[in-house]
Amino acid sequence: MLFHTWEFVIFFFVSMLGYVLLLKTRWWMHWLLAASYVFYAGWNPMFLLLIIYSTAVDYIVGLRLEKSPRRKMWLAFSLINNLFLLGFYKYAGFFCDNLRTLFLWTHIPLDVPHPDITLPVGISFFTFQSMSYSIDVYYGNLKVEKSFIRFAAFVALFPQLVAGPIERAKALLPQLHQEPKITARGFADGISLFLVGLFKKAAMADFLSIYADKIYDDPSSYGSLALIFGTYAFAWQIYFDFGGYTDMARGIARIMGIDLMLNFNNPYTAVGLGDFWRRWHISLSSWFRDYVYIPLGGNRTGPSYKVYWNVALTMVISGFWHGAAWTFIIWGAINALGRIATMDIEKNNFYKRIPKIVKQLLVFHFICLTWVFFRANSLDDALTILQRIGGFIGGNAEIPLILFALIALVWVYQLAFNSRFKTLLESQALRVGALAVALTLFLILASSGNQQFIYFQF
Repeated sequence: MLFHTWEFVIFFFVSMLGYVLLLKTRWWMHWLLAASYVFYAGWNPMFLLLIIYSTAVDYIVGLRLEKSPRRKMWLAFSLINNLFLLGFYKYAGFFCDNLRTLFLWTHIPLDVPHPDITLPVGISFFTFQSMSYSIDVYYGNLKVEKSFIRFAAFVALFPQLVAGPIERAKALLPQLHQEPKITARGFADGISLFLVGLFKKAAMADFLSIYADKIYDDPSSYGSLALIFGTYAFAWQIYFDFGGYTDMARGIARIMGIDLMLNFNNPYTAVGLGDFWRRWHISLSSWFRDYVYIPLGGNRTGPSYKVYWNVALTMVISGFWHGAAWTFIIWGAINALGRIATMDIEKNNFYKRIPKIVKQLLVFHFICLTWVFFRANSLDDALTILQRIGGFIGGNAEIPLILFALIALVWVYQLAFNSRFKTLLESQALRVGALAVALTLFLILASSGNQQFIYFQF
């Protein structure tokens, strides 16, 4: 069920009705879990078996970590189990295809068929969320959850189940230990967040996708300018798409009296690559920081080359997490090279004296360079795009001016929000005007196609 459909509206109304009626009883948690499982089954009922299995394993692991003398063995079991599930469903086809290519290159007479495996929606998110629980319990950062129903509700909480944010158990589980407070303020904030997210998705992301998809589906037919603006369009499309989803998820949870973490913080106003990754997909970036980068040694491993290695490995793994394709691995590698090259520069006094807008433009365009590999349908397409941009190929860009006027308006607003002009944006007149403009744009631009969110494929 997509958030921006009448199907979900009906589901949420029924879910909230039961939720509110049972909130004063011991059964509210059972209802929340049942609603979450119904929501997930709406994608494919067979997926329920997978999430129940994953939940049961990590619940048992948590109990064993509290009492067993073989704590490392149980943690390893949790990690191997989660990574095996992720590897089988998400990466089996990738490895089989590359193994077949290797056999062809080496003239080994073996054929490796491509497995016909359906990728369960949200598997990258709920396995990471469940796995982080086991890690935190192992290191003593979290108490063991004794209630299976509560733990299962934590893993499967429907607002953030299929595309995050990836919540930490120490932030979400305590909220499920007490009766959520449903208030008028929470309802108003939740509706506001949901509507902002709906606008980002239906009016902005889906509208931008028309141009971005047209360019990226046939890049060899377009010149440099069209490819550049197609990349700009995708950069903002993915921001509005994923940011819109998490705004809606946070809004739905807020209505239910549950707080989810902020996942995007105006990332295209970042003044450095480190700053960008503190603002973009915060729940995933912080997950990789805490469970990959720091355990590898972080930036306290001695010589610089060890720190660079930790950065590179973390970013490449992050790229592979996003998708089973070489384009995603290269996307992660380019981000790693950029981060390594700028780690020391960003601490330099000379860099700090560079005008803020210049640094923001540099960061934005570097990120756009990486988005080419993220969005391209193949590695060949990505290289074609970069070659044609670098070759200054002419041609009709067919640039929809209204599209980029909207982007410029949003970007100016975000830049002002992160500057000394922030107080001007808080005026009542400007807020009302912005709401009127947003509503008008929504009515004009909103797609009726109910396109899926980009991150559902991950």
